[in-house]
Amino acid sequence: MRADFHNQYGTLFSPRFAALLRGHGWTSRLSLGQGFAAPSALTEETEAAGLRRLVIPAPLKVERGRGLTLDLTRSWKTFTATTTLFKSTVHHPLYVEQTTAYTLRNLDASTQNVGIETVGTWRRGEFSATGSYTWTRAQEKPGSVRQDVELTPRHSAGIVGTWEREHSARIGVEAYYTGTQRLDDNPYRTESTPYVLFGFLLEKTFGRFKPYLNAENLGDIRQTKYDPLLRPTRGVDGRWTTDAWAPLDGRVLNGGIRVGF
Repeated sequence: MRADFHNQYGTLFSPRFAALLRGHGWTSRLSLGQGFAAPSALTEETEAAGLRRLVIPAPLKVERGRGLTLDLTRSWKTFTATTTLFKSTVHHPLYVEQTTAYTLRNLDASTQNVGIETVGTWRRGEFSATGSYTWTRAQEKPGSVRQDVELTPRHSAGIVGTWEREHSARIGVEAYYTGTQRLDDNPYRTESTPYVLFGFLLEKTFGRFKPYLNAENLGDIRQTKYDPLLRPTRGVDGRWTTDAWAPLDGRVLNGGIRVGF
């Protein structure tokens, strides 16, 4: 149990509970908790757009959140799998309106987040691979109907494979999938396009020296291939650019040498 004494919002309690159960190759964890966040005008949206045009029409309330996480892990000789269920609810969530006016306020309805994540890892000798998938449903209600929280993909997945020989070399490949995301105040589209990112890592050992080469986004996925970053007109928050929902820098290659002493 945690208690905070705020000079404006009074005493705020944050109870938490966690339990762990293990046996016969299985591991299970349960976590329950409640917390709070004192309101602030500094949010992700206002940090991008600034505070000059921001209007706060009413006193802000404390955000209060409750969350539950339950995971189950099973281990075999060469494979380990973990499935996690999660759910959270935020009461009086802060919301930045950027469509018709640039305001910061608390929503009357709670923001709800529920999802499942599955991660599996396979290891055998010099080879290993890890795959993951996450389904998330995060919704808020700024008006009369609920809608997905912006820039939060419903589906995402990834896979990473490596081959490593100690004191010799290492090779790694990776791929990540990001599904569609709801976009807010974007003049070109209301929903993003799904995309996949590919990359690799090469490393070779020569005594104390380990030169390496790392590559990211080999497919050259860039948001500017779909739509311009510049808006045709200035937004109500003063910005001339849209939110980033995909990579902006295209392919990235870097290399170097590690030296051991």
